Amino acid sequence: MDQVIGADRMNIEWEKIGDNWKVFRLINDRHMLVEILNYGGAITKILVPDQKGRRENVVLGYRDYREYEGNPHFLGALIGRVAGRIQDSWFELDGRRYRLEKNDGSHHLHGGSDGFHRVLWEAEPFESSGEIGLELRYLSRDGESGYPGNVEVQVIYKLNNDNRLMMEYRAVSDRKTPLTLTNHSYFNLSGNLKETVHNHVVKMNCSRFAELDRELIPTGKILKVRGTLFDFTAGRKLGEGITAGSGQNRIVGDGYDHYFLFDSDEQGRVTITDESSGRVLTIRTNQPGMVMYTSNNLDEGLELAEGKSRKYLGVCFETQASPASLHHAGFPSVLLNAGETDYKWTSYQFAVESM
Repeated sequence: MDQVIGADRMNIEWEKIGDNWKVFRLINDRHMLVEILNYGGAITKILVPDQKGRRENVVLGYRDYREYEGNPHFLGALIGRVAGRIQDSWFELDGRRYRLEKNDGSHHLHGGSDGFHRVLWEAEPFESSGEIGLELRYLSRDGESGYPGNVEVQVIYKLNNDNRLMMEYRAVSDRKTPLTLTNHSYFNLSGNLKETVHNHVVKMNCSRFAELDRELIPTGKILKVRGTLFDFTAGRKLGEGITAGSGQNRIVGDGYDHYFLFDSDEQGRVTITDESSGRVLTIRTNQPGMVMYTSNNLDEGLELAEGKSRKYLGVCFETQASPASLHHAGFPSVLLNAGETDYKWTSYQFAVESM
C-alpha cells in the first residue's frame, strides 16, 4: 500500500489491484474513510462513527473488488452518459433519431452495459486547503453507446474534516448531446448492514414526483405528493411505502424507484436519519431532482463486504436531471449544448444525533 498525503493527519492511501485497477482511500482527521475504485469510479466503502463512536461502513460494497467488473446493480458506481431509463431506447435530437442499446427490457438503462460504471478512469489524488480528494477523468468518444459527441468528463471527490464528501461533475461536449451523471451508492446508516432501511427516516424538499408505468418508465404525469406515501416533506420512514404502499409503490416491487423534483425555489436537500445508530446523512445538490431507490430488486445472496445481499438493504439517492425529458415536456432537461460546460455537484455530510 502507498500513502501519498499526510502521515499523521488527513491522508490518502492507495493500492494496486491487478494490472490497472487502483483503490484509493481518503481519510480525514476524524477518521472518516471513503474508499474509491478507479474502475467505474465506484465508492466501495464509507466508514463513519455512530453515536457511541463505533466506526462502521454505511454503503453497500462487494467483498471482492473484481465483482465491480460486472456490477449488475451499479453498487457505488458513476453513472453516465445518462442516468436512468430512456424510453424504448431512442431519442430524437435536431431532427435525427438516435438508437441505443436495449439493456433493460426494451429500454436503455444507466448509459448501457458499457456505461461509465465500466470505465477505467484516469485517477489523480490531490490535497487542497482543508480537504483531500480524487480527480477522475474520461473522454467519452462520439458514438460511444450510441450517443453523439466527444464528451470530456471530470468527476472530483473531495473530503473535508466536517465529514462532508463532495462530488463535482463537469462535462464538455463538441456536439449537442443528452447527459446527466450521478453516483449510485446504496446507503445503509445502521452500519455494517446490520438492518434493512425500513426504519430510515427520510425528509426531502420535494412536493412532486413522476408517475411510472409498469415498465418503470415515466408516464409523463408529474404528481403532487400531498396526502400520499410519497410525501417526505415532514419526514417519513421508508418502511411505510415498502410494507403498506400504494399502486405506485407496488409497481416498482414494493418500495420506491421514482424521480422526485426538488421544489424550484430551493436547493435540493435530503436528510436521512437512522435512530438505532444515531447517524444522520444530509444530502445537498444543485441538481433539479433525484431518483430514490429502496433496492426493491436487489438480488439476494451477493457476497458483500459485511455479508449477503437482500432486498431493502440499501437506499440510493440518484441526484440528476430526468431522461423522461427526451420524450415528455415538463421534466428537467438532460441536453448539453456543444461547447457549454455542465457543472453539477452533490454533497454527503455525515453527523450523529446526541444521545
